[in-house]
Amino acid sequence: MSGLVESAEFILTAPDFSTIAEIMAAETGIVFSQNKANLVYSRLAKRLRLLGLCNFSDYCTLVASTRGEDERQAMIAALTTNVTRFFREPHHFEHLKTRILPGLIEQARKNIPIRLWSAACSSGQEPYSIALTLLSLMPDAAKYDIRILATDIDQNVLLEGEAGIYDSMVVDAVPDAMRRNWFSSLDDGSGRLRIAESVRDLVTFRKLNLIGTWPMRGKFQAIFCRNVVIYFGNDTQSKIWSRFVPLLDPQGALYIGHSERVTGPADAMLRSDGVTIYRPRAS
Repeated sequence: MSGLVESAEFILTAPDFSTIAEIMAAETGIVFSQNKANLVYSRLAKRLRLLGLCNFSDYCTLVASTRGEDERQAMIAALTTNVTRFFREPHHFEHLKTRILPGLIEQARKNIPIRLWSAACSSGQEPYSIALTLLSLMPDAAKYDIRILATDIDQNVLLEGEAGIYDSMVVDAVPDAMRRNWFSSLDDGSGRLRIAESVRDLVTFRKLNLIGTWPMRGKFQAIFCRNVVIYFGNDTQSKIWSRFVPLLDPQGALYIGHSERVTGPADAMLRSDGVTIYRPRAS
């Protein structure tokens, strides 16, 4: 049988690819077209080797079955894009620092709870960038009722985020003063750095599927959802934008990815406040 991707080791056929794509769409909302076949092959071939399977057909049978729940989650983790870095799209953090946080800091000092959300947080660089931006203005932020929720579908990257340990090259994107104040080298000779406990304490990591149930009920003064919704179908994108709106404080901001645009009903409820930055319209 000819395949979409063939090698001396495995063949990924069109039916195999369709099964994998259907599971990903149903479980995560992420849409895989056939031009992603090589990516699917390269990431899942490792899973086949680990499981001792000889072909993608057997793998698809496994992940589609009830006994394959653990491997289905492993497949989702393998196929979820986790590209991230500290202070990615820096204009967002400048907006947060100059337009959002000053007012929030005043509120926090009056014992008003402040809640910020990093949706699709990956391994923690985004929520920690939010925390570091806050600490640059309010070094004693941990004394107040300020919390950053960091969510992702992949439990593995959440564990990385909770650990807060990064290679030195990753931390190079952090401004020098912040790096000196809030990071320390591990004593294991690896050259890796760990973000300070006072920064980690501001962030709570939780597993969340953006197309699943959202347990949050209160409002957020800032929501970062960047470079993930672009992988969903158009209808799913519109639904997710609409779900953010009632969770956004009237004075809050929604930050989205550089290739993304708010669509659907949410477009009428939000106004632009800069490049890929949205604020609620006055009701």
